[in-house]
Amino acid sequence: MKIQNAFRVGLVGTLGVGLGLLIISSVVSLQTIITYVGAALFISLGLDPAVSWLEKKKFPRWAAILTVLVAVLGVLTGVVFAIVPIIVDQVAKLSKAIPDLVESVNTSTFLADIQRQFPGLKVNEIVASITDYLGGNLTTITTTLIQSGLAVVSGLFGGLIILILSLYFTASLHSIKQATYQMVPASKRDRFADLSEQITTAVGRFVVGQAALALCNGVLSFTFLSIIGAPFPALLALIAFLLSLIPLVGTISGSVIIVATCLVPGIGSSPLTALVAAIYYLVYMQVEAYVLSPNIMNRAVSVPGAVVVVAALAGGSLLGILGALIAIPVAASVIMIIKQVVIPRQNEL
Repeated sequence: MKIQNAFRVGLVGTLGVGLGLLIISSVVSLQTIITYVGAALFISLGLDPAVSWLEKKKFPRWAAILTVLVAVLGVLTGVVFAIVPIIVDQVAKLSKAIPDLVESVNTSTFLADIQRQFPGLKVNEIVASITDYLGGNLTTITTTLIQSGLAVVSGLFGGLIILILSLYFTASLHSIKQATYQMVPASKRDRFADLSEQITTAVGRFVVGQAALALCNGVLSFTFLSIIGAPFPALLALIAFLLSLIPLVGTISGSVIIVATCLVPGIGSSPLTALVAAIYYLVYMQVEAYVLSPNIMNRAVSVPGAVVVVAALAGGSLLGILGALIAIPVAASVIMIIKQVVIPRQNEL
């Protein structure tokens, strides 16, 4: 092919590459905002089934949306006033226990007691390694602690933004869908709308199902940890609930943190308490995997187990926690598109 104007081709190509780099840099710069919008849209899709259910009960749409929003805000307010004081009290007790814990660590018999409890450990070598590491990385550790504190503040601010955006998206979700459908050619609009409604319904049911599993884990954790006398049961139950919102790895991560907390000496815990908690969570994870999750999640999305694992790992690697949250419904949506669009077209050839 003969190029008539090499300068024009080069200029257009350079501008195209520059525009692509500009778009990529803009996405990177706005990744926090994109994450907030994605999480809020995900939550609003989870609230949409409740709005649709109220509409089936002869509620006007505005009344259904208002009822759901008031219910959500009421639940959040109730949780804050019911749980936060308990958690604050337990965090205060933990803070008071830290000086006693530090003092017990500094006693001459502490290492000997640890060695007697765990004969297989080389306590002196472990302590020497930890001391050397802390001494050589004090600046890094201090910087990490400061960054962690800032991350907590940023997370709270981000949670507030996500909540506000979720309320707006829930109120205008129907309008957003209709505006999106208008961008599709009229000949394909009905099919596109039908498939989109199936996908958004599946996503909403997935969110509700995952929240139900997390709530179940949080309630059972609080009950069991209170019975066995574990330290700070409300705080640990909150950790179990929040981490259980993350598919696949959330329950395991929360269980490890809780069992490790029960091993910390000086806060009312003991190796026996940690052992009982470990046995409980091993049993609970089996019940969740084979009883709770299939009965709850199979009604929302139908995704093969191998696809669930791959999707959760890929989503977590690409987008962190948000990626792990949306990976399974995205995989379900892709499978739905393949079954209802790609395969029928292939059969027509």
